[in-house]
Amino acid sequence: MKKYQIFFNQLKKANLFFSLILISAFTVVSLPSQANRIVSQQELDAASAIIKGVNYQLEKDYTKAVEEYRKAAELGNADGQYLLAEMYYFGKGVKQDYAQAAQWYRKAAEQGNAKAQFNLGLMYANGQGVKQDYAQAEQWWRKAAEQDDAEAQFNLGVMYAKRGVKQDYAQALQWYRKAAEQGVAEAQTNLGLMYALGKGVKKDLTQARKWVKKGCDNGNQNGCNILKELKKLN
Repeated sequence: MKKYQIFFNQLKKANLFFSLILISAFTVVSLPSQANRIVSQQELDAASAIIKGVNYQLEKDYTKAVEEYRKAAELGNADGQYLLAEMYYFGKGVKQDYAQAAQWYRKAAEQGNAKAQFNLGLMYANGQGVKQDYAQAEQWWRKAAEQDDAEAQFNLGVMYAKRGVKQDYAQALQWYRKAAEQGVAEAQTNLGLMYALGKGVKKDLTQARKWVKKGCDNGNQNGCNILKELKKLN
């Protein structure tokens, strides 16, 4: 059977726009973290700044959007820190600066923001704005994965299967399965491939075809190629 290379999922520019819509919709209503807790003026100011920033961003006034996100970020709002990091990463409204992006992702990640944890892990894996460190990448992806971030789960699977940490097929299988069950096509393909090769699990061509087909059906071309090979096997 041919070998198909697997890659870490990369940051996508589309995530920036859509994350804005989600955060603008839920920032205010999600402010109280405990029942009956009074929301502070600082929290309200941060939420207001984010909403203003979103509106500026939708109008493509990225400089003003950055100003508002910075206000929220400096008030300690994790969503504001995450969005400011995104602007630095993609160079929207500010000069592209991976070191600044990593700094603000870290602040948000330390507050439990799963997307910031994922992105900080990716920066460590790629050596962007920080020294390349797979152990740090694994640490931050695990934190995000434990919050059910599907991309982080997939990337952990890749790490344990072949890259960056001590190889552990059982761990790779576990994380591929979690991501696959959330519909990540690459994870479905890789899970099927592990069943086909008997890596971390007893070889099972029925399960292999099942998961590889899911990956193919969800648009993963490698899955379609592997499925053709699997159909030739008994």
